[in-house]
Amino acid sequence: MKKRKILFLGESYRADAITWMKGLKEFGDFDMITWELQTPNNSKLNRFRRIAEYFFAPFAIRKIIRKEKPDMVIAERTTSYGFLAALSGAKTIAIAQQGRTDLWPEGSILLPFKKFIQKYAFKKAHLIHAWGPVMTISMKERGVDMNKVLVLPKGIDFSVFTPSISNATRIEAIVTRSLQPEYRHDSILKAFSILNQKGIDFSLTIVGDGTRLSFLKDLAKDLQIENKVCFTGRIPNTELPKLLQQSNIYISMPITEGVSASLFEAMACNCYPVVSDIPGNQSWITHRENGQLIEIDNFEMLAEELIWSFNNVESRNNAILQNRKFVEENANYNINMKIIADKYHELSDLRNKINRKERNPDNEHKA
Repeated sequence: MKKRKILFLGESYRADAITWMKGLKEFGDFDMITWELQTPNNSKLNRFRRIAEYFFAPFAIRKIIRKEKPDMVIAERTTSYGFLAALSGAKTIAIAQQGRTDLWPEGSILLPFKKFIQKYAFKKAHLIHAWGPVMTISMKERGVDMNKVLVLPKGIDFSVFTPSISNATRIEAIVTRSLQPEYRHDSILKAFSILNQKGIDFSLTIVGDGTRLSFLKDLAKDLQIENKVCFTGRIPNTELPKLLQQSNIYISMPITEGVSASLFEAMACNCYPVVSDIPGNQSWITHRENGQLIEIDNFEMLAEELIWSFNNVESRNNAILQNRKFVEENANYNINMKIIADKYHELSDLRNKINRKERNPDNEHKA
């Protein structure tokens, strides 16, 4: 029997995308093809080039579909690649909302346009992924047919993200979010500057790359903590588990969040989560029960709560055990990706049947 083929539209280097595609190969026996924009979004000139590339993208994608004949097109982000999937003419389409709404930044002059293309993508999609319940709120507000929505995270591979017990006598913190303004790494550095002034020992590992890398390195120097902060740059996803296992506190301070695979990965590796107090995190974390919730941009509060969490060892250890149990029960990659892969096969079968019926209505009627 011929293997089914999926065309993935999105940034294939992202850890989320790698997990998604790997799971579909492993549990659905799909062949994967990928397409993504080639122009990096790292300067004003490149942004204009990227917009131009995006404008011509539907033609390139349709050409791939004619050549490769995928059984299905899947795409991340409803307002970018999801819209391209909707324009692709594919018979079976699944799109994933990546953020709490995907309508970002909130003050953008392009917001009305983004709402329009998102609505079109939602309408054309046959399956819509909400990686967690917080994403369904905006979907309902936008009038999405919730019968098309699958609420399920991709999950964490527990053979890779395994727990470890840290016997560190100091704060060994890690941040694994992209170095972009919305992740507020500057607030994190300022909080650790306060710890440094108080004579509290720590190490801070900042994983990843982004537009703020040089700014943040300069800020660490200005705050006189550069010798305690390690910027790893972009690393292979295979190296991440070890870094998490060497840490005892995970920090993430975004101003908006959908469902964070990074948070689940940290919880799986026994890192204590200290995260921003926003809906995407409130779904999983209760303050001073299984983690800490910090007001956005309140670096003084972040410093205080880091000290509290490290000093309250028993509370921290109870939270670590509770969080590991939670991700095992709710975010198991082996279970969740099997459900998703089976859903794709089921959807593909259904869409093929509908398409045959539309092409040969007389034959279907006689049968």
